[in-house]
Amino acid sequence: MTEASPRASASTDEPTAPPRKAWIALAVLAAGLGMIVLDGTIVGVALPDIIRDLKLDLTDAQWVSSLYAVLLAALLLSTGKLADRFGRKRLFLIGIAVFVVGSVWAATSGSAGVLIGARAVQAVGAAMIMPSTLSTVNATFRGRYRAAAFGVWGAVISGAAAIGPLVGGALTQYASWQWVFLVNLPLGLAIFALAVWAVPETRGSGFRRGADVDGALLSAIGFGSLVFAVIEGPDLGWWTPKADLSIGGWVWPKTAAISIVPVCLAVAAVALTLFVVWERHRERVQRDALLDLTLFRLRTFSWGNVTAGTVAVGEFALIFVLPLYLTASLGLSIMQTGLVLAAMAIGAFASGAAARHLSARFGSPGTVLIGLALEVAGVVVLALTVTSSTPGWLIALPLVVYGLGLGLASAQLTGTVLRDVPVGVSGQGSATQSTVRQIGTALGTAFAGAALSVSLAQTLPAALDGAHITDAAATQLADATRASAGTLISQLRAQGSASMLGPQTDAAVQALSAGFADATRWSLLVAVGFLVLGLVGAVRLRRLERD
Repeated sequence: MTEASPRASASTDEPTAPPRKAWIALAVLAAGLGMIVLDGTIVGVALPDIIRDLKLDLTDAQWVSSLYAVLLAALLLSTGKLADRFGRKRLFLIGIAVFVVGSVWAATSGSAGVLIGARAVQAVGAAMIMPSTLSTVNATFRGRYRAAAFGVWGAVISGAAAIGPLVGGALTQYASWQWVFLVNLPLGLAIFALAVWAVPETRGSGFRRGADVDGALLSAIGFGSLVFAVIEGPDLGWWTPKADLSIGGWVWPKTAAISIVPVCLAVAAVALTLFVVWERHRERVQRDALLDLTLFRLRTFSWGNVTAGTVAVGEFALIFVLPLYLTASLGLSIMQTGLVLAAMAIGAFASGAAARHLSARFGSPGTVLIGLALEVAGVVVLALTVTSSTPGWLIALPLVVYGLGLGLASAQLTGTVLRDVPVGVSGQGSATQSTVRQIGTALGTAFAGAALSVSLAQTLPAALDGAHITDAAATQLADATRASAGTLISQLRAQGSASMLGPQTDAAVQALSAGFADATRWSLLVAVGFLVLGLVGAVRLRRLERD
């Protein structure tokens, strides 16, 4: 932590034109950032194939997506601090190496456990990369050049997140799902080599005594417990246990008086409360703290983080559930799914280019507000459009609108959050902002998975009943479809009348597809709810700019 006051805004620095090498460094940092953001979404479209090959259930599938974001969120505050202290370029290079190793391990996975472990290694590498990129940009660029650099950083996040499904679809369709991980090997090697040459080494200053190990542990326990509870709630029971939980040789039995889920929620609440108390204590005794809580006295920083977190929940809820719907309910191929989801990238890249001009007219908070309004409108229309017979092109149209909003909001929100953060604490500021985003990412996947699971438990039996499939086979079908995240529908569709259901197969597929579409609609409405909360935060940011 530095001694600089948050009131001393970095934006007061005189703008100095950076050398050409600084822009090359920005491109390298953006490529590193793009690689880890891409990895957060590229896996989604390949999940149906991964589920089938490795025999994952819905909870396993959620953890493949969520563990990456959970560990990223848990580690970012610590790695942001390490970057400030030991060098942001150094941590960036180490992160690239760790991330590539995790990617190769993921590609060679033969079981759910191994794949989830490899995703954990990827997350450790990504946690080193992300705060290093943003804090280096914050320390390298000044004035209007910093605003432009932040715009590039935000546009890379939205663009990579949006194009991930298309890249994942192409690699899965024409090679195999393993290549969604192997593609990081040549990318990582190229980024590492260029970073050694182009990226400058920067550090924070004014560090106090001690290492805040307790703060790091409390934040990791708190965030990890929270996301675990949300992911496992539908299967383990929100209050009364519904199933055994086995971790290694330890078991939380179904016969217990209470589910482990509320226990985890309580642990999260206690750990995060203690984290805040501990960080304040570290400040009072003049010891180095993991998080400079005085940053939250900056209203743009506080409200910007609230907006970024809620928006991330909504955005990644959408990214998690749509590939499952497109492959299971509509029966699209992996490549067709990627092409539909690429509509987001079209909108994001188009608006990302225009975001700077809109910002000059409406200001960054105003541009964020416009972007989030477009996102909400796109997802609302999408939710109204989703059925089991909707053509793919009709799904793509509201996704273009959503992508337009995504590009505008992401490109400007980063600069808004860090506008008043001093350069000396840019590592902590950027790590905090990245942590909030990643917590939102993890919770988005978790909430979407939970909403989908709960909804499927209602919609699938109702749809099968409407198709006059009501015996014990109906219950088995509904449970298997829910557990497989819809993969069973694709299998039955491919088998036709040769399946175990015989002549009833077609009716069952239509009923299950309709039930899955209905459940998808409820998950999308969850995403809308969080995007609306983000919109409220953006309104507040707009008012702060005018004050």
